[in-house]
Amino acid sequence: MGVPKFVAIALVFAMIGGITRPSSAQVKQNSQLTVEIDGLRNRQGQVCLSLFTSGRGFPSNSSNAVQNQCTAITATPLFITFKNLQPGSYAVAVLHDANSDNKANRNGLGIPVEGFGFSENPVILTGPPKFNDAAFLVAGSTTNIQIKLNYLLGG
Repeated sequence: MGVPKFVAIALVFAMIGGITRPSSAQVKQNSQLTVEIDGLRNRQGQVCLSLFTSGRGFPSNSSNAVQNQCTAITATPLFITFKNLQPGSYAVAVLHDANSDNKANRNGLGIPVEGFGFSENPVILTGPPKFNDAAFLVAGSTTNIQIKLNYLLGG
């Protein structure tokens, strides 16, 4: 391969790399995420959300979340916004804390008695989803997702 051909190929790869690699301005961009909570059975208590960037602690250990929010239920559907997010992969866990005790209540068999849900609305069979099953991409200035709550026992 002659030098001019090598230089031409190198320039093409350099241009492609410049197109696909985000600039530092894009990486530093602050995004916001708005979560629409659907399927609330009533307006009792509060809704608590935890936002995760990895599987560490997802979905039940909110101390590993990058942001947590609890809010009184004032309307249905309910909209919650997380601000100042870096673009990337996230997952949300939601709890309808109907008695406002700041815990996910369970019956004697360990089955949740309050409503819950996850981003990407994965099918819940025998346990909580993995992070990758609930992960979605935050990109641009605003990302909107919808989470449908599940009630296993009367709720």
